[in-house]
Amino acid sequence: MMSLPFYQRHHEHYDRAYRHKALQSTVSQYQKEAKSKSAVYAQGSTAYSRGSAAYRHASAADYSLESSAAYSHDSSAHALESAAYSYGSTAYDHLSTAQSKRSAAYSLDSESLSKSSAAYSHGSESVNKLAAAYRLGAEAYSLGLKDSNIMIEDQSYKMSPKAKRAKQSLVSEDKENKAMDYSVPIFTGHEVSISGITDTEEERIKESAAYIARRNLLAKGEGVSVSKVATSASQEEHHEKKSRKVAIRESAERVALKKTLEDTQAFHKKLNQDKLLHAPEFVIKPRSHTVWEKQNVKFHCTVAGWPEPHVTWYKNNVPINVQTPPGKYVIENRYGLHSLEISTCDFEDTAQYHASAMNVKGEISAYASLVVKRYKGEIDAGLFHAGTVSMPLSFGVTPHGYASRFEISFVDKFDVAFGREGETMSLGCTVVISPDIKRFKPDIEWYRNGVLITPSKWVQMHWSGERASLTLTHANKEDEGLYTLRVVMGDYYEEYSAYVFVRDADAEIPGAPGAPLDVQCLDANKDYVIVSWKQPAVDGGNSILGYFIDRCEVGTTHWTQCNETPVKFARFPVTGLIEGRSYIFRVRAVNKAGISLPSRVSEPVAALDPADRARLRSHPSAPWTGQIIVTEEEPAEGVVPGPPTDLQVIEATKNYVVLSWKPPGQRGHEGIMYFVEKCIAGTENWQRVNTEIPVKSPRFAVFDLAEGKSYCFRVRCCNSAGIGEPSEATEATVVDDKLDIPKAPGRIMPTRNTDTSVVVTWTEPPDAKELVGYYIESSVVGSGCWEPCNNNPVKGTRFICHGLVTGEKYIFRVRAVNAAGLSEFSKESEPIEVQAAIAAPSPPYDIMVLESVRDSMVLGWKQPKVTGGTEITGYYVNYREVIGGVPGKWMEANIKPVSERAYRIQNLKENMVYQFQVAAANLAGVGTPSLPSKPFKCEEWTIAVPGPPHDLSCIEIRKDSLVLLWKEPVYTGRSPIAGYYVDIKETEATEEHWRSVNEKPLQKRFLKIGGLKEGVSYVFRVRATNQAGVGKPSDITDPVVAETRPGTKEMVVDVDDNGVISLNFECDQMSPNSKFVWSKNYEPIEDDSRLDIDTKGGKSKATFKDLGEDDLGIYSCIVTDTDGVSSSYTIDEEEMKRLLALSHERKFPTIPLVSELAVEILEKGEVRFWLQAEKLSGNAKANFVFNDKEIFNGEKYKMKMDQKTGLVEMIMDKLEDKDEGTYTFQLQDGKATNQSSLVLIGDVFKKLQNEADFQKKEWHRKQGPHFVDKLGWEVTSDCNVLLKCKVANIKKETHIVWYKDDREIMVDEEHDFKDGVCTLLISEFSKKDAGTYEVILKDDRGKDSSELKLTNAAFADLMNEVCRRIALSATDLKIQSTAEGIRLYSFVNYYVEDLRVGWMHNDAQIRFTDRVKTGITGEQIWLQINEPTPQDKGKYTMELFDGKTGHKKTVDLSGQAFDEAFAEFQRLKQAAIAEKNRARVLGGLPDVVTIQEGKALNLSCTVWGDPTPEVSWLKNEKSFVSDANCILKFESGKNVSFTISAVSTLDSGKYSIVVKNKYGTETSDVTVIVISMSGQTDMAKHAASAQGHNQNSITVAKKKKTTTRNKQEKEEQKKDFIKPHVEEIITTEETPDPNEICTVETEKDTENNQRKQAAKETDGKTTVAEVIL
Repeated sequence: MMSLPFYQRHHEHYDRAYRHKALQSTVSQYQKEAKSKSAVYAQGSTAYSRGSAAYRHASAADYSLESSAAYSHDSSAHALESAAYSYGSTAYDHLSTAQSKRSAAYSLDSESLSKSSAAYSHGSESVNKLAAAYRLGAEAYSLGLKDSNIMIEDQSYKMSPKAKRAKQSLVSEDKENKAMDYSVPIFTGHEVSISGITDTEEERIKESAAYIARRNLLAKGEGVSVSKVATSASQEEHHEKKSRKVAIRESAERVALKKTLEDTQAFHKKLNQDKLLHAPEFVIKPRSHTVWEKQNVKFHCTVAGWPEPHVTWYKNNVPINVQTPPGKYVIENRYGLHSLEISTCDFEDTAQYHASAMNVKGEISAYASLVVKRYKGEIDAGLFHAGTVSMPLSFGVTPHGYASRFEISFVDKFDVAFGREGETMSLGCTVVISPDIKRFKPDIEWYRNGVLITPSKWVQMHWSGERASLTLTHANKEDEGLYTLRVVMGDYYEEYSAYVFVRDADAEIPGAPGAPLDVQCLDANKDYVIVSWKQPAVDGGNSILGYFIDRCEVGTTHWTQCNETPVKFARFPVTGLIEGRSYIFRVRAVNKAGISLPSRVSEPVAALDPADRARLRSHPSAPWTGQIIVTEEEPAEGVVPGPPTDLQVIEATKNYVVLSWKPPGQRGHEGIMYFVEKCIAGTENWQRVNTEIPVKSPRFAVFDLAEGKSYCFRVRCCNSAGIGEPSEATEATVVDDKLDIPKAPGRIMPTRNTDTSVVVTWTEPPDAKELVGYYIESSVVGSGCWEPCNNNPVKGTRFICHGLVTGEKYIFRVRAVNAAGLSEFSKESEPIEVQAAIAAPSPPYDIMVLESVRDSMVLGWKQPKVTGGTEITGYYVNYREVIGGVPGKWMEANIKPVSERAYRIQNLKENMVYQFQVAAANLAGVGTPSLPSKPFKCEEWTIAVPGPPHDLSCIEIRKDSLVLLWKEPVYTGRSPIAGYYVDIKETEATEEHWRSVNEKPLQKRFLKIGGLKEGVSYVFRVRATNQAGVGKPSDITDPVVAETRPGTKEMVVDVDDNGVISLNFECDQMSPNSKFVWSKNYEPIEDDSRLDIDTKGGKSKATFKDLGEDDLGIYSCIVTDTDGVSSSYTIDEEEMKRLLALSHERKFPTIPLVSELAVEILEKGEVRFWLQAEKLSGNAKANFVFNDKEIFNGEKYKMKMDQKTGLVEMIMDKLEDKDEGTYTFQLQDGKATNQSSLVLIGDVFKKLQNEADFQKKEWHRKQGPHFVDKLGWEVTSDCNVLLKCKVANIKKETHIVWYKDDREIMVDEEHDFKDGVCTLLISEFSKKDAGTYEVILKDDRGKDSSELKLTNAAFADLMNEVCRRIALSATDLKIQSTAEGIRLYSFVNYYVEDLRVGWMHNDAQIRFTDRVKTGITGEQIWLQINEPTPQDKGKYTMELFDGKTGHKKTVDLSGQAFDEAFAEFQRLKQAAIAEKNRARVLGGLPDVVTIQEGKALNLSCTVWGDPTPEVSWLKNEKSFVSDANCILKFESGKNVSFTISAVSTLDSGKYSIVVKNKYGTETSDVTVIVISMSGQTDMAKHAASAQGHNQNSITVAKKKKTTTRNKQEKEEQKKDFIKPHVEEIITTEETPDPNEICTVETEKDTENNQRKQAAKETDGKTTVAEVIL
């Protein structure tokens, strides 16, 4: 019974009907019909597919059933076109009647179709056109009803629920009055689901069968009932019953309504043109065609869009020119129907065509293919008529439906590859198929040694659509072999092959053998399998002792060794397997050095009975899991099994014997097992071999046999009923290897193949059995080192050894391999040099006509790409007539070969069409002729412009340039050729990318083209020009990649020692037949009178006999029979002059000098004469000449020559007056000579003599302490002056003394000379420090001095730097309020009078008055503004001028700054008034008074205050008033006296005078000590001390200011004259000019704290000096 159709698998109401008998019979009938129509169906499938694509493009709605193909293009009352597609018909009428533009059959067995109908089924009869309403509103979408607000309900008769791939259909008309039992969903036209029509044949058959089954199913319904069916989204759809008439009537009403809407919409479109603008759209696309040669073909398409699109036709993306050739193409446009007609198609018209429609809204293209087929064999041309086809009955159609041949070529091919075990290797090749038909894909197949490769974990394959690749993920030696890529297109295929070599991986143990390979499992049974392998080619230098076999159960990672001792035989039976389990195996080789790496694992093998395995393979019940569960049958009645039959020894070695037998016929229903017995031949002493484990397989390997003895074997069967009788015993079998190791192959014959490979042949060894292949080894002659050429044994007696070095000589040897082992090596072959073999050349190509006259034509062609390893000796040309497109027989054009690639064929017929072919010949013979050329007509050329140049070639190819050569045209036109233009474009670029290399025509026939991009492929062409214009371009060159190939060498020019000039070129890629071809300006050199050419091996030299102007030009050299090895060298006038000068130097050589004769003074005052040559040999000599007399080595002259460095010198101890003259050094080295002279006379000599004397003195001076750097100065950051000098050769005893103006300067510290620098620091440098400074070094070895004058200009320079440093040290201006006003000030490190100070207020110079003053106090530079007013606000600038540059400091005294400063001034002013008027004691009272008892004491002092202060006295802090003993007086408001007429001890104490007024109080103390008469002696010292202290105190109080220092201070000044003075100065009222010296007056009143500070700065002295300048 048929399987359930795909559209019914999930719907119960279909399932019930499907089982109806009528349906089954219908389907069966359809199947029979489908078989009979399959051939026609295959051809019609193409039309069906293309028609369905056009249908899907035209309709925006799903027809619910994918078989519906109706599409109403226009909405007029009459159908403008209908779309019905038929499997049984491929007719497609493009020019139908006026009522219908186009129709196409689209049903399985349709009858006549009405012009106004649209078929909605594959096999229904004609249906009225009104049935178009069953669409999902596709008309509304296609005609622009998306913008309409009216929605049309589309009540299509869909099945519900809808199957995924269900087909929709109308029932036949004879059932129209009956209700049908199916549901009709009601939904709007927007609910659309578009599904495509399947393309494959299988799906079409399924859909057709489903349609027939469903059509009959639906035809049996009686009524229509309303029902609700749940959808997948849990929603309900309402359905209703309708009769056929009701349904058709409603659909007709909808069509009428749709027509009204369309008319309304068309009217509105005319009113609003803006909405009419839309991009082009193909309503009907052009379809593809397959035609025979000589037929006409026409492409049609219909395009919609506004504005009306412009349609352009293309062939292979190139616009079609209807004028070239005339009459070939006809392009028409009739009312929006566009067509392209191609007349008399030939094979070259096979291409992809497309129409491109474009307007202002956009562009769109539609594609179609044309395939032109040719007949096979000789077929009468009369069978072909334009527009018709008469196909021979014997003509065969390819599986793809094409009889034309596909051209398959390989690009970017993989080459011979070398890899190593474990590496990843990839092979790839780009495949080009012509014609390129996207629908048909090629079959890509890979073969290894002729065996098809299937993808696995070891091999991965990929096809990208253009490139085929194969990847070996983990290469092993099993992967070595000849790989072939086969590309299959229908009945045609092409192949490409290359060998892949896989070497052994590095052994883990040095000297270990290579891994075995090709492990296979043979003769597997329930508990037994034979493992075989191939021996490796590499034994590690030691013979292989044997092999270990390992097994691993599938699904585990545990490996178990199967044999305890190595086996030598390359097959081994493995027993003890568990039935039903799967195993993998590997093998390891052993030699003396160790064990090899394991081989690649075998394919998994199951331990099964062969019959069970065959049964499982033919009826697999489940996916393979790697393990099979074996169950035993239930035992029946016990039957003792009979004896096995056909027992025989199938393999015997030294280690084991393998037995094979057949199960007995009598064995019952239960399984049986076997016991094997053995006995020594000639005895009946049988022993059971497998005593513990019965054998389940009819195979068994017997081990532990004595080598050399004969044994017999028999087998018994057993089961639960017992042990059966034994089988017949085998014949006596000797335990020994039955298979012998093969003998060595013979007659090793190497022959040349390519420049890196050699073909080796040999003869098979005699009596060879079971050979698995051969190993070949090679060795460079004389090396003694043998390398394997293959690592996988090769079968046959011929092998190509790749990877050899070109030019080396090799010998070869071969050994055979079978399971028993490797044979001995054959005898070594004869040596052979690796060079390419000679073969016939490949065909020439690109045949073109260079000139044509009435009875002759000149042909040109390109040289074969493969010359066959030797130069081409000539060409043979054949031609044939072509009459009516039918070619005739070939005829020879020339009997003798033609050497040039251009040939004139005579005696041709005028206006006859000819085809040509050319064959190249060399020493190996005549090669294959080229393909026939295009047909050329023999007629007189009358064009005025020249013909095409020919024979283009590219040489000297580099990464950024190449040289293009060509030959002049044979046909020159009506005037001589005026020049040539060279065009260039990238290979992949289109024709419009051609650009000219030269702007002006070239006169020469070669051009070096630069500016190329590295790695980019280019093509070139050349055009000739004359007075009439530019002629036809030549054929383009082959693609050339701009690259400098590895090993490229350039031509070099050389001038030998004899002055001979030559050009040299070297090539290391030569073949035995390669030659050096020299040319000048790319023309062969015929005149040898000026040039000698000498070639030896891979070097060639062109020697100029007498280089002159006649030799100027470009010299090039080409090496024939190579891959374009060439180079050139240009000799112009400048180069010629250089070469001639160099030649003269080589003829008359001179010793080149690095430096001419020179003189220098050495450290000790010696005079050294010297020169240096570039190079001197050991035989070089030197002569020394003074005033034309030779001088010799002696006491005065010390002469020396160093040949290694080329240095020649002469040293004189002293230069005397008699030594004035000319000195000459003469050199001779072989035949090369040179000399150099030096003239020392007059001032030059005197200067040199003085310098020598000075240097001698300097040397003596430097023997003791000396100065390296003379005394100099620098200004420190503290504005101090530092005098310093650098000294050398100092020791502890060395003294340093400083002087100023010849007076020694006392320095407190001693110099330690650690850093070799002596310094003297002068603080606050000023004019008084000017003078001459000198420093002297001295010790017992001598002394040295250095002097520095700091006077005049030198002093001015130093002071300028000091002033600059002082100015730079100035701080920012600050504001300070005083009792007198506001002071602006800045501090410097110190001040010198050379630093000029200027002040500005608001950028204007300040005029100084009593109110505004400036001055310097110590390090402070200030501006005093007394009694400030608002007019004093503004910006104040202080400028310090160092003699060269002014340095400014600015402060803003305005705003808040002025307000705060003014407020502080007011406060200080009041405080100053209070301080001035307060009561105080001005002076007169001592601190301590010591007086003798009884004496009178009189103390007086002066007080002051305003108002007059009150005066009171205290004694010992108690009030004290005047009495008779003590009289206190206060007179005149200022004089106070204290009188005691006779003091006593009671008067001793502390007395204090207190003065007080409203501004303050002041107290002055005096201590009175009264000494009694008795203590006079004891107190004498104390009194004296007290008196001295008192006197000192009094002196301090009463001492006046002075402007001079005492003598002690003057002495201190002399000792330290650089110590600064401390002065208080006040500038005068008038500001001085910057160039004048300011007048400064002494400040009259200083504050007490300033006095105290001044006292501190003068080391505690109480005197303050005031100087008026």
